Amino acid sequence: MFENTTKPVPVTITEPAVSRRNEPVVLTSRHCEKRVAKRTKIYDRKAPGLYVSITTAGVATFYLQVTDRFAGKARCKWLGVYNPTTFNTDDARAGAYALRARMGAGENVFEEDRRQKELKAKQNLTVDELIALRIDWMKTEEKKADGEKRPRIESWESVASHLRRLVSPRLGKKHAVDVTRDDVAALSNDIVDGKHGVASVSNARHMRRAVSGMYNWAAEAGRNYVPVTCQPTLKLPKLPQEHPRNRVLTEDEIRILWRGLDRDDLPWNRGTRLALKLELVTMLRGGELIGAHRDELFDLDGEYPRFDVPLKRVKKRRVIQQPLSGLAVEIIKEALTDGGGDFVFAGRYGDEAPLQRKATSTALRGTKNPDGSVRTPGICSLLKLEPFTPHDLRRTAATLAADLDFDEAWIARCLDHAAGKNAEVKVPSVTGKVYIQSKRMRQKRAVLDGVAAALREIVGGPAKQAKVAA
Repeated sequence: MFENTTKPVPVTITEPAVSRRNEPVVLTSRHCEKRVAKRTKIYDRKAPGLYVSITTAGVATFYLQVTDRFAGKARCKWLGVYNPTTFNTDDARAGAYALRARMGAGENVFEEDRRQKELKAKQNLTVDELIALRIDWMKTEEKKADGEKRPRIESWESVASHLRRLVSPRLGKKHAVDVTRDDVAALSNDIVDGKHGVASVSNARHMRRAVSGMYNWAAEAGRNYVPVTCQPTLKLPKLPQEHPRNRVLTEDEIRILWRGLDRDDLPWNRGTRLALKLELVTMLRGGELIGAHRDELFDLDGEYPRFDVPLKRVKKRRVIQQPLSGLAVEIIKEALTDGGGDFVFAGRYGDEAPLQRKATSTALRGTKNPDGSVRTPGICSLLKLEPFTPHDLRRTAATLAADLDFDEAWIARCLDHAAGKNAEVKVPSVTGKVYIQSKRMRQKRAVLDGVAAALREIVGGPAKQAKVAA
């Protein structure tokens, strides 16, 4: 027997090939709709980097995996959620091709996506939230031309009142981007018709102006709280024509008022009553006059007494140099002896602050309790005069001046309605304050002296009704 010395030949057993994980396939609806036991990614062969991520709940979402050259790393860009009718595999491929084309053109698609998300979050504000941002911006102080720090919009309290009282109750809960012209027009009509408080065309106009300013501000570059195209105040229907106030006190009413203000049994302090007199004599606006400081008065005992109103209290933000008649000086001197400290008209806290801006209008109108009953009767009611406002005193004085045949241009200067081409924006020099008497000052002084003389004559005459109502 021969021994078998042949070595066995090794046999190689070939196993069936196993497909690589995440091997690309041609994505179809079948892949997107398959049920999976765990989250699964399936890559597309036609569009490199495109894949669909399928959750156990059956939600299929398309992404594109690319290299972000700006960040220097691989990132995934969301494309959309699979829907057989609105966003299928062909739509996902088209989106992937378009995205790669944008990146090839140098666009930073991920940064743009971040900006769009921030913009969407910004533009999700409600009207109330936009109003709060607008008010905070308006009342923030900034340095003005005269060197003082004051709010950006110095009339911000009035604008804030219009936004809070008129806009917020109706539109406050809506998203700012959803407010339409129809919404603002309907609100305007309700304000005019009295369905939103007291009927007032003026309030409707102020509301529109406040909303327009807010949306223009919100759409500015760098802010972008609303799109530039979101302007709900454009092309609104015209409001009914407003009829300007024309209340002018008669001579008898002037006499009754003047003598009544001298009575001690009125429930309003002497400073407030003197301020009303001075508004009639000087033609100044209440806000310009009530905050008067001692150092704004010049030459009270001299030949050319004058009151310089600083631009921060003037409606048109320019210094007013108002001559003072002898009657005005008498009123001011009486007010100064009333213990006002640095202020001509002391407020409730004595030397700390002047009268409140609306003190004179409140005194004329009176105050009411929350239930509508009278708390403190107004001067008009006590003196049995038809209601009027402090601004009507300016109109009354201007009418007196016109009846005395003064030139309308001179009267306009006393009312600060006319500004030369070189309107003042700085306090004049000491020389200008004390010595220079320009032609304009002489004209204004002539008018105010004439009005004072007419008032002395009117007040000195007999009164038909001077008794204070009980």
